[in-house]
Amino acid sequence: MKKKDVEQFRSLLNQRIDELRSEAGKTVETMDDDESFPDPSDRATMESNRNSILLIRDRERKLIFKIQEALQRLDVGEYGLCEECGEEIGIERLKARPVTTLCIECKSNQELAERKAKRVV
Repeated sequence: MKKKDVEQFRSLLNQRIDELRSEAGKTVETMDDDESFPDPSDRATMESNRNSILLIRDRERKLIFKIQEALQRLDVGEYGLCEECGEEIGIERLKARPVTTLCIECKSNQELAERKAKRVV
């Protein structure tokens, strides 16, 4: 991978991690336990919405971890290499999913194996 590409991906990953952290901070600030709802259905709706937001934030927390791992791979020169076969992951795939660790062929094989395993169960 060219040095220009490495720096472009580093910038993209750092920008994304900053965005995710900012959103997480906003969520904490906007969650207010002082709200009181006389109508139980309003309260249930609010709690359901809050649970959905927390689920999204949990997924974003996991994505932050994956981004940090991708940044570590950039630091040691392993970014863009498939963990399964060792081949280079295509730039277009990395642009679409910058935290990916598998080339398209290995990912397709993994998904196929998962589908087969689900049929067996």
